[in-house]
Amino acid sequence: MDRFDQLPDSLILLIFNSLSDVKALIRCRCVSKRFNSLVPQTESLLLRIDRVISSESDSDSPLLTLLKSFLNLIFPKASSAQLPSRSHTYPAQILSRFQRIRELHLELPAGDLYLEKGTVVKWRAEFGETLKTCVIFGFRLGNTGNNGNNVNHEAEFAGGLKTRVMWTISSLIAASVRHFLLREVVTEHEGLEKLVLTDREGEGEVVVEKQGLKEWREARGSHVREEEEKEEERGRTVVPSARMRMRHEPRLGATLVVVRAVKDGAQIGREADVEDADLAFKAFGSGVYGDAVRELLKVRSYLLEMNSF
Repeated sequence: MDRFDQLPDSLILLIFNSLSDVKALIRCRCVSKRFNSLVPQTESLLLRIDRVISSESDSDSPLLTLLKSFLNLIFPKASSAQLPSRSHTYPAQILSRFQRIRELHLELPAGDLYLEKGTVVKWRAEFGETLKTCVIFGFRLGNTGNNGNNVNHEAEFAGGLKTRVMWTISSLIAASVRHFLLREVVTEHEGLEKLVLTDREGEGEVVVEKQGLKEWREARGSHVREEEEKEEERGRTVVPSARMRMRHEPRLGATLVVVRAVKDGAQIGREADVEDADLAFKAFGSGVYGDAVRELLKVRSYLLEMNSF
C-alpha cells in the first residue's frame, strides 16, 4: 500500500471536484478500482463539448432553422450559405456515468448567433421552467456615433431599432434552444443545484439556479404528452411574453437590453433602474463591458413589449 492509498475518500473526492473536467475524470477511472468507484461520486463537473453531432441527421439545428426564417423576413438577401451548418447533440449519455452531480457547467464549441462582420453581441439568460430574465449587450466595432458629435438620440435609436430587435430576438432564440437541450440532464440528475451552459467564444450563457431547477422538474412532471410532442417539434423552450427595456448610446455604438418575463413582473421608474442595474452588472459587471454598462445605465431607456413565441 502506497501513501496515496492512505488518503481518505473525502479528500480524493475534493481533488476530483477541483479537477471537475469530465474527460479527465473518466480517464482517472482507469487508474485503479478505487478511483473507478469514486469518480462517479464527483459533485462538481465541467463538460467541454469539442464538436456537436446530431444523433439523427446532419440537418440544421432548430436554432439555425428559426434564424434562417427570421433573417429571410428582415434581410431577404441573406443566403443560407452565410449561416454555419451545425447541429446539436445531448450530453445526458456522458453524464449518466456520474451519480451525485450538484453543480454542472457545460461548454459548447461555438456560439449560435449569425452576425454581420464587426458586430459583437453577448447575452446572459436565467431560466426556471422557462425564461426569467435575459441581459443582452451589443455593439459594432468602429462605431463612434458620428465621431462623437452631438446627435439626436431618439432619431439615431429609431434608425437602428430593427437591427437591435434582431439582436434581441436572436439571443432569446439561442437561449431557448440551449435551455431545451438541457432537459434530459435536469430530469436524470435530481440532486443538481446549479446548471450553466456557455460556449467557448463567450457569446452567451444560460443559468438555471436551484429554485429554477425545482420549478423546471415540477413543470416537466406535469406536462401532458401533447405538450411534450410540441416541444420536440419546436426544438426549443417557448419564450414567454416579456418586457424589454432597451438603452442605446450612440457615442459608444452600444446597446443594452434587459428582458424580463411578464409573469415575473416588471417595475417602473426608479425601481426598474435598480433592477436593470443589478441584472446588467451580474451579467457584465467586470472589465471593459462593466464600464460600458455603467455608461449605458445613465442614458434614457425605451420600454418594448414582446408576445410569447
